[in-house]
Amino acid sequence: MQPEDHDRTTARADPLETVPDGVYHLDRAWRITYVNGAFEGMLGRAAADMVGRHYLEAFPLARGTLLEESFARVFADGQPRVFDYQHQPWDHWFEIRAYPDSLGLTVFVRDIDERMRADQRRDAEMRELTSVLESLPAATVIVGADGRILSTNRVWTANGEELRLGGVEPGGVGDDYLDSMSRGLDAEDHAAIVSGLQRLRAGTCPDHVFDHDYSSRLGEHARWWRLQASRVGGGDRIVVSHFDVTDRVLSEQALAWQAAHDDLTGLPNRSMLLTLIGGALARRPADGGGVALLVLDLDGFKMVNDSLGHELGDKLLCQVGERLREQVRPGDTVARLGGDQFVILAEGCDLSEAAALAFRLQTTFTLPFGASGITVPLSASIGVAVSRPEVVTSHHLLSDADSAMFAAKGSGRDHVHLFTPSLREAARWRLEVASRLREDAIDQLVVHYQPVVRLDTGAIEGVEALVRWQHPERGLLPPDAFLSVAEETGQVIPITRWLLRETTQRAAAWAAEGLPLRMSVNVSARHFSAETLVRDVRVALRESGLPPDQLVLELTETSVAEDPTRAEDQLTVLRSFGVRVAIDDFGTGWSSLAQLFALPIGTLKIDRSLLTAAERAAAGETGAVLAAIVGLTRTLGISSVAEGVETPEHLRMVREAGCDLAQGWLLGQPMPAEALPGWIRRVHAAGGDLCAQVMAGTPAATGS
Repeated sequence: MQPEDHDRTTARADPLETVPDGVYHLDRAWRITYVNGAFEGMLGRAAADMVGRHYLEAFPLARGTLLEESFARVFADGQPRVFDYQHQPWDHWFEIRAYPDSLGLTVFVRDIDERMRADQRRDAEMRELTSVLESLPAATVIVGADGRILSTNRVWTANGEELRLGGVEPGGVGDDYLDSMSRGLDAEDHAAIVSGLQRLRAGTCPDHVFDHDYSSRLGEHARWWRLQASRVGGGDRIVVSHFDVTDRVLSEQALAWQAAHDDLTGLPNRSMLLTLIGGALARRPADGGGVALLVLDLDGFKMVNDSLGHELGDKLLCQVGERLREQVRPGDTVARLGGDQFVILAEGCDLSEAAALAFRLQTTFTLPFGASGITVPLSASIGVAVSRPEVVTSHHLLSDADSAMFAAKGSGRDHVHLFTPSLREAARWRLEVASRLREDAIDQLVVHYQPVVRLDTGAIEGVEALVRWQHPERGLLPPDAFLSVAEETGQVIPITRWLLRETTQRAAAWAAEGLPLRMSVNVSARHFSAETLVRDVRVALRESGLPPDQLVLELTETSVAEDPTRAEDQLTVLRSFGVRVAIDDFGTGWSSLAQLFALPIGTLKIDRSLLTAAERAAAGETGAVLAAIVGLTRTLGISSVAEGVETPEHLRMVREAGCDLAQGWLLGQPMPAEALPGWIRRVHAAGGDLCAQVMAGTPAATGS
């Protein structure tokens, strides 16, 4: 063995021979004194070709490169150097670590070409991704495997400046993303984002995308965001975008608000009210009480709209809503069902408290309302219902309050009515009536006729047609049982149309039999609104052949007042071809006499309530009250009819007051058509003066 072979064997026993990195040593004269096997393999050169030679002689391509410069500095200052070096001829990357020692320096060489290429690709991808991020309208960051921000775009940076103005330190490159997001964010939203990104990294998010909506303050205003995160190319980096969806959310909120509120008053609408009632019922105490509903229906508001216009009517409705809100308790809700109906929802309110609230709300209408320089008096009918244990739905409680409101409406203007279970039965009956009237009920209607008598001769002048319903289960029903529902549903128009045909044909048939009777028929204000009254009357007269002056149309004072313009126009046309017009129930309405007598009316029917009031008055005043009314009608050329004559004293009063005609149970009860001719013949047989017969109590007069 040669000495150098022995030296090689000894050197290769050195621990540096076992490291995977290439290692060589230079003395201070830059001669190579040691090379390990890994370096030989890395270069593909034998150690003998390098050891003992000057470094730049062995590696001439290193002259003037970073290698020569770095080694020179190590020799000069004795400080180690670590740097990456690209060997240009090979286009290959190495990591160089040079450590000084007493004899020179030791150099470690590690092949990092694959890592550097991967880093370069990643950096290129990052630059490309960053350029894409810069073009995105959403604030976007790239988060590395360690959770730190690798890159941000300009929108993120701009938002960060606004956050900083609001006292929140934004996150930037190198900061922990989740830690940055925790600043100024709701804890629940932050926890959701943490969990979502964990699932995203674990690959358990649907479609490998995590979405979350949240809100936070940006500057002075709250903003809404949609966070969307996904992994970059399936790697360990995550791109997170924060889309500003404030405009969309505000638009959705506005639409949701509009869907839940009345356009005119801004109050909750029916849909929202039902939701609020449901929530209140769910929160009520275990005893089932404590939730009250008050339904307010403005009295006669249709007349306000028709006479003053819908624009002014809308202003008045807004004022009503404002006044109601001022009167309710804190926490109570005022809603508008639509039209002229309002509802108050009051929690923690028993029946007595609800009633007290209702009466307080009535005071809202004590002072008149004003708009566009016009002062308008208003009142409301109020129905009150308080939840009971069996009331579990919003519709149930609203139905109860609605039933109470209908009862209040039926009691007259400006009334309060509390719900009772009997009203539910009444509500069911109204529903049945409404359904039957649309189906076959009109075929079950019959007409009874009540005589109208001349007070000067006692002769039978005519009859008033009174409609009845021959109900298959309930028997013969009076008009009060169904006509109010017919009015509400509009079915009163086909009923009146049928009644006109039926009664004119009946009157014509009696006239042909030698019994000429003037036929009085009640007409609803609904017929004015439909504007078919003139046509319907003409058709009935033409088909029956009844002379127009034998037909009297009776309208209540209140119904005429609801639509005076339409009433006057249509009644004038009817009067022009001979049909007589009568105002029924005079004394129960509230229209002005000037307006009333401006209509083309021929007859005024004095309501029985005036007879009752006169009967209760002092003896010296009874005749004066009725005489004044009769005198007024006579001055205007209008005949008078006293209704509700039920006692001899009534008959005496109306005759003394000078009334022209009278009707009532004393003079003749309503009777079927087939019974009327025989009854009249008996009256004629007894002398023909019905007034004298009833005062004498003769059977002919009282029989039916």
